[in-house]
Amino acid sequence: MFSDLYKKSLDLAPLSDEEALLLYEQAPLAELMRLACKLRQRHVPGNGVSWQVDRNVNITNVCISGCKFCTFHCGLHSPKAYTTTPDEYAKKVEELFAKGGNQLLLQGGLHPKYGLSFYESLFRELKQRFPSLKLHALGPPEVAHVARLENLSYRQTLERLVAAGLDSLPGAGAEILDNRVRKLLSPAKPGVQAWLDVMREAHQMGLATSATMMFGHIEARAERIKHLRLIRDLQREKPQGAPGFLAFICWPAQLDRASSPIFRDVQKVSAEEYIRTVAISRIMLNNVPNIQASWLTVGKAVAQLCLWAGANDFGSIMIEENVVSSAGASHSFDKEGITAAIREAGYEPWLRNQKYEPVELKA
Repeated sequence: MFSDLYKKSLDLAPLSDEEALLLYEQAPLAELMRLACKLRQRHVPGNGVSWQVDRNVNITNVCISGCKFCTFHCGLHSPKAYTTTPDEYAKKVEELFAKGGNQLLLQGGLHPKYGLSFYESLFRELKQRFPSLKLHALGPPEVAHVARLENLSYRQTLERLVAAGLDSLPGAGAEILDNRVRKLLSPAKPGVQAWLDVMREAHQMGLATSATMMFGHIEARAERIKHLRLIRDLQREKPQGAPGFLAFICWPAQLDRASSPIFRDVQKVSAEEYIRTVAISRIMLNNVPNIQASWLTVGKAVAQLCLWAGANDFGSIMIEENVVSSAGASHSFDKEGITAAIREAGYEPWLRNQKYEPVELKA
């Protein structure tokens, strides 16, 4: 029944939304995993699985996007509001270096008063104090928000951020790239077109980026497939030789079902559903080289199975992570644990940087 679609996928021909949805919903799980695993070998041959040491630091917890799934953010005048200080950054970076990492994933949400000069000053100060530090920072909604505050184009905003020290752009804030979903889920966050347009400019500039999808809330499966197709189509536009989307990461939403009535009847994403989603991501994204398994949200065992369902990356040990953890994700790894988990799954771990280049593992 699915043999023609399996062959089309192995030929790296783009599947239509309808074809991908048919495989996603009806193909036997074992066959879907086998197909995705074969495609993984086409993109990333061999027995290696990459991982990373980095640190996720929240610039501030003040955000006006109104995301109904987020239990971390607060308002500008909340007693819980904070902005990370220079001394706090210094301590966090020194701890990161001590563990063998050199990258900060910096995210801050949509702060109503922090414009471009705030981020330029922050990036410059961090780079002056720690010249070898890599900044994987902000995300398309934050870039779009700052551009709107400053009345600048996305290109102008990105150019100034890069001049101040930005090294790469994470795919944060994608959730599901469908405006029906976004209006219900994140009413004040920039829409689908803004996310795509910021990433398009980043690719034109030669910035390395990643793409993400948070699923398992109010979206339909067809909207997940649409999300993947939009990422694939945007990747096709990148200039030849530009890195574009180096990786795709999907994870199930960590929902506080009591926090919003829209989540009351949402079922938790099962292990099979997550594995299917990783597999269809590998199959649909025929031009994105790396697929990551999100152990933080699904745990070690399910993430290990995903290495046999198209994933070739096990993510970061995540020295610090606040947003997803605040919603209930509780899994953790150190470097010994993450390398052991990869070996247990039958693969050989190798340490990488954000550009998927090998890095020497320090003792």
